[in-house]
Amino acid sequence: MDLFANLYLGFGVAFTPINLLYALVGCLLGTLIGVLPGIGPAATIAMLLPATYALPPVSALIMLAGIYYGAQYGGSTTAILVNLPGESSSVVTCLDGYQMAKKGRAGPALAAAGLGSFFAGCVGTVMLAAFAPALTELAFKFGPAEYFALMTLGLIGAVVLASGSLLKAVGMILLGLLLGLVGTDVNSGVARFSFDVAELTDGIGFVAIAMGIFGYGEIISNLAQREIHREVFDVKVQGLFPTKQDFTDMTPAVLRGTALGCALGILPGGGALLSAFASYTIEKKVRGRPGEVPFGQGNIRGVAGPEAANNAGAQASFIPLLTLGIPSNVVMALMVGAMTIHNIQPGPQVMTSNPELFWGLIASMWVGNAMLVILNLPLIGIWIKLLTVPYRFLFPAIVLFCAIGVYSTNNNTWDIWIVGLFGVIGYIFYKLGAEPAPLLLGLILGPMMEENLRRALLLSRGDWSVFVTRPLSASLLAVCVLLLVIVLLPSIKKKREEAFVED
Repeated sequence: MDLFANLYLGFGVAFTPINLLYALVGCLLGTLIGVLPGIGPAATIAMLLPATYALPPVSALIMLAGIYYGAQYGGSTTAILVNLPGESSSVVTCLDGYQMAKKGRAGPALAAAGLGSFFAGCVGTVMLAAFAPALTELAFKFGPAEYFALMTLGLIGAVVLASGSLLKAVGMILLGLLLGLVGTDVNSGVARFSFDVAELTDGIGFVAIAMGIFGYGEIISNLAQREIHREVFDVKVQGLFPTKQDFTDMTPAVLRGTALGCALGILPGGGALLSAFASYTIEKKVRGRPGEVPFGQGNIRGVAGPEAANNAGAQASFIPLLTLGIPSNVVMALMVGAMTIHNIQPGPQVMTSNPELFWGLIASMWVGNAMLVILNLPLIGIWIKLLTVPYRFLFPAIVLFCAIGVYSTNNNTWDIWIVGLFGVIGYIFYKLGAEPAPLLLGLILGPMMEENLRRALLLSRGDWSVFVTRPLSASLLAVCVLLLVIVLLPSIKKKREEAFVED
């Protein structure tokens, strides 16, 4: 009964006019940046972090969450209609969705994506509401040693599940940890790695680094590419409702994708992207009915499964953030930054100290998912028209918005220089094929890891065995070692490198 009472409280918060407005703003922005290629939810949330200063904490988090799961919806629209994934997790939707559109079945493809996403989003939110209290109770049993082990598992999980080279992912994690050391030592009050630069005594601003790497870095990499003339596939979306056979084919795929997304979304480094790729791989291996359209030629399961998986993964990735204070992917790391801006300490105490925020955010996800279904299908024509806006008109506005936003956080031009510097660094990462997401996770988790490591050693009077004598801590560290051993096996390593490559 407590769950229903908590949800009643949450819906009471979510249905206030201001929170409904910001849920709508978040969903609209999410759909918009999902439709426009080359921006993405991480870059958008990084740019909007300074703007959330003026908002109430609940409204700010509802809007940022709406941007994240809204981008999963928007990305599928352009993937299906113009073979252009607006969001990275929609890459696999192009494979069958665009082929369906070319055959005059854009309507069923869009409906399959929308309905699958809505169902998966709702299930992911139910899972969050059901499991969050139990996980929060468990989190209260964690001491400094357990938190250190859990954060170590988070970083290793991010390395294991990151796309691309293992060595590069480890390098990015270490660089993020090192950047987190810059500033004043909490225990001694001594400035570390500040090189007598006064601005560095407070550390390098998380907002500045995130905005530089994901905002300016994306802009520079997009401008570096040769502008191509996109052929917008002029499709008349008719017969939106899928046939009875379509429903028969897509329902098991949606259920499988939802279950997979809920499981993978919780994992560190998981979320929408990994869930979508894994779902498509599984659907190809599941035996279809006789006479079914082959995959890659317009199979509706290849649209419904991955779209359900990426939305379920997006919702489930909030579970470790809200219950343990551990971000499972780069967008969740940015959400930690947003909570910190509003003086909210992420972790199990959020549910007890700020239940309106905790349950209001969960309830707003149901509201947001309903808004997205209503927004996406009728407004398809408008979203496609946006693709005709030349990028040369978009990027100056984004650059200006970033500069104003980051300056407003501290009223200091130093932050603008930092954003510019990390924009160049972000572009270098892009050219080197190094994924920047692990860096941001290292930057967020690094100071928290250091604090818990030192606290654990202080309580144990310098005895390092505290990490292996406490059962929970020892179990988490054992999982870390197991993950490393498994991923370094030659056969697993080869399959891991092929996981994000599709024909």
